[in-house]
Amino acid sequence: MMVKPVTKRVLYIDDEPDMQLIVKTCLQTLGGWEVEVAKSATEGLVKAEELKPDAIILDVIMPEMDGVACLEKLKLNAKTQTIPVIFLTSRWNITERYRFSALGAVGAIAKPFNALTLVPEIAKFLGWN
Repeated sequence: MMVKPVTKRVLYIDDEPDMQLIVKTCLQTLGGWEVEVAKSATEGLVKAEELKPDAIILDVIMPEMDGVACLEKLKLNAKTQTIPVIFLTSRWNITERYRFSALGAVGAIAKPFNALTLVPEIAKFLGWN
C-alpha cells in the first residue's frame, strides 16, 4: 500500500491582489502545497486560527495592521503561536532581518523575489525537504 505524502498547508497574508496570485501560483504549482490567501492581517489572524496552517507567509507593509503587528498577535494566541512565520517584504535590510528574527519570524524573503527559487527558500527556512 502506498502512503500519500501529506500536503503542506500555507496561509499567505498580503493586501496586493497581484502578489496574492503570483505567490499562490508559485507555491501550488512548484511546491505542491495547499495555499489559502488572506487579504488583510485581520483576516489572516482569523484564518490562521481556523486553518492551523503548517506555515504563514506574511507581507510587512499592509494598511490597518502591518505584518509586524500581525506576527505579534499570532505569537500571543495559544492557537497560532507555534505556526512558523516567514516575512515576504520589500522592506529589506540587515537591521530589519534581525528585528524580524527577534520577533519570532523563522525567516524573511525580499521582494522582488525569484519565482523559481521561492519554494526552495521557504522550504529551507521551514526544514521541509
